[in-house]
Amino acid sequence: MEKLKCVVPDRLKRRVEESHVDDLPSLSSSLLQLFLSLPQFHQLISELAAEPATQAGLCGKNEGAALDLKEKGNQCYSSGDHSQALRCYSQLQALRLAPIDAHHTGKNLVATLYLNRASLFHKMGLSMESLRDCSRALEISPSYPKVWCRRGKVNATLGNYEDSVHDLSVAKDMEPSIGGKKQIERELDMLARHHEKKIPKPASQKSVEIPDVPSEIKLQCVKTPDKGRGMVSQFDIPQASLIHAEEPYAVVILKHCRETHCHYCLNELPADTIPCFSCSLPLYCSQHCQVRAGGPIHIPDTMVGSNFKPTLECIPEHKHECQGVHWPAILPSDVVLAGRVVVKTMEQKGQFTDVPNLSETLGLCESYSKMSPESKLELHIYSIVLLFCLHHSFSSELSINGDSASQIVILLSQIRVNSIAVVRMKSNTNDSYDQQDWFQNFSFGEAEAASSVEQVRVGQALYKAASLFNHSCLPNIHAYFISRTLLLRTTEFVSGGCPLELSYGPPVGQWDCKDRLRFLEEEYFFRCWCRGCSEVNESDLVISGFCCVNPNCSGVILDNLVANCEKQKPKVPETISNESHLQVHELKDIDIKKVANISLDQTQSSFHVGSGYCLKCGSYCNFASRSKEVKKAWTDFRRLQDSIASKDTCGTNLTDALRSLGLLRSILHAYNKGIAEAEDILAKAFCFIGDFEPARDHCKASIEILEKLYGPNHIAIGYELAKLASIQLALGDCTAVYNINRLSAMFSTYYGPQAGIIFPYLLVLERERSRIIQ
Repeated sequence: MEKLKCVVPDRLKRRVEESHVDDLPSLSSSLLQLFLSLPQFHQLISELAAEPATQAGLCGKNEGAALDLKEKGNQCYSSGDHSQALRCYSQLQALRLAPIDAHHTGKNLVATLYLNRASLFHKMGLSMESLRDCSRALEISPSYPKVWCRRGKVNATLGNYEDSVHDLSVAKDMEPSIGGKKQIERELDMLARHHEKKIPKPASQKSVEIPDVPSEIKLQCVKTPDKGRGMVSQFDIPQASLIHAEEPYAVVILKHCRETHCHYCLNELPADTIPCFSCSLPLYCSQHCQVRAGGPIHIPDTMVGSNFKPTLECIPEHKHECQGVHWPAILPSDVVLAGRVVVKTMEQKGQFTDVPNLSETLGLCESYSKMSPESKLELHIYSIVLLFCLHHSFSSELSINGDSASQIVILLSQIRVNSIAVVRMKSNTNDSYDQQDWFQNFSFGEAEAASSVEQVRVGQALYKAASLFNHSCLPNIHAYFISRTLLLRTTEFVSGGCPLELSYGPPVGQWDCKDRLRFLEEEYFFRCWCRGCSEVNESDLVISGFCCVNPNCSGVILDNLVANCEKQKPKVPETISNESHLQVHELKDIDIKKVANISLDQTQSSFHVGSGYCLKCGSYCNFASRSKEVKKAWTDFRRLQDSIASKDTCGTNLTDALRSLGLLRSILHAYNKGIAEAEDILAKAFCFIGDFEPARDHCKASIEILEKLYGPNHIAIGYELAKLASIQLALGDCTAVYNINRLSAMFSTYYGPQAGIIFPYLLVLERERSRIIQ
């Protein structure tokens, strides 16, 4: 793409820089004519959109490579290297590369690969995964006796006696050799002798449901002078109410998650992943996701009589990408998402010649006019490239002209500011929570006590209705996901008529005001005037502040950038209302008068903020020299983190970090977030060496600071309480019950009945709480 940028003449670049939405059709036509005259553009389209028939496709099937990987997997299986065998069958793409109609030694290659992987799973004790693979092989090749035999053995392991007898009997009838029949007869005899020793069946896996559907909460879209469209409720809404649930209009997995998460539901992939039948790019967690993403499977004539009978009610989102072409794997995720939106809209409208007016269909705001010249040019190039790719892969009737290209430019600008990142909660304790016995045999040790929780972005999606909810750095609703479904839940009591607002980025307590403002302006092109950014906020004053040089003063000292940002807070434009929330919501944990000689209702003339001066007593400190000391102290904490990550002995690094903590406490304000982070690192280090008492103390110290910054009931505190409760349980400390009760209440507020699904480690903590109480 950089090469195409370089060949755009300056006169066209100036037009792009000065362009507005009304100029797009003409400008897109000019750029299109330019690119059509360039050989390098046609070469690029050939590389992105050519099918494997004309070029070895990056995402195409490859029978030869699949056979090579199959043989390597078989060799690893025979030698007992089960993990490498699984990599060959699954992760190194033998199943992904094998064409559905390929045969080897008289058997369907895909069915054989499923059989081999089923045998491997059975050997590894993963019986349910083995059973599913056997069933998949039989759907492709129902007259494969070895698969029937393997499934019979797996059913026997699972205690499914009748199913096992049925499968082995079918295998015996199909088996052509006398020796093979006798072997199956011995299996049946052995099964009959052991029938009395039944193994209980595992609990069936039920699909995740959303029990508290928001059917009685009526929301309406209103227009406000400061934020435009927004969502409100006419009536009061209690805390923890589910107010909205929505499936995405379109969604795409992010590139870094392609090997770890299902390309349709975005959940973590199980061991028995299944690929797309037509290309080698996606991986799915189930046939259900496979069919919904790629559409009904077209069975080759050689496979007539197989058990494939998929049904589909939705528009397959991957089908137009499923030609073995390069562009779905190479183009940025937001461009691939735009392609899915275009295809879905055209399918719904039943017209395939021109890109429809997507703004009318989606009702989303665009951000084109606010973008930088470089970003505008990038959008134009990607829109033309995507248009050509869709012409090749989706509909040859699709017109390639300025009008269609301009619609995609607008769509891309809408995606930039309206798409939502689909996230998953990840901790170092729940990587294997799928295994049922993990819950049964769990015990608390250094890994669990040092658990960390983070949100991982796995997908990018457009939710039409959810895009109407406005932003606040002090939100009153929380967004989370069950599979692809977006759910919004109130985190506090919301009065009727009060705007329902979520956070587009880091909220108050996570970042200071200047960093939040910069993020929102760069990513969403607006200056935030929410309460957190327009009123003096206690958290923003102390989150990166220094303590006063006067040891008897509890005031805070700000650096120049923070001070300048705080000076602007009372300067709210006349069109912006400070009462947009219509309800009082202030952080009460920090008494602002203890850190600054001001009050929230004072005017700009009485709010004196100076860099390097204490906001309470006015004492001056040399901010630059103290900042150097802080930077030097943090070097010790980075070394300690490296030791933990590399599993080295902490030794000297831990001693140095403890000394540096004292230095940080003498320089930074008591509620500075840096101290909380340092305390957390020390807690992890002590957990790592198995010394849980100091780990508990440092974890408590970190939480005390975070409670001042976020407020005591914020979900961020819940994640930290999970760490503290884990350490307390490792010590046998019964006060863990109190903290588990607190975090359970927080998770119920933010996630409702789905809390255990979102954060499985919560179930472990609640089980331990019950054990202690009993």
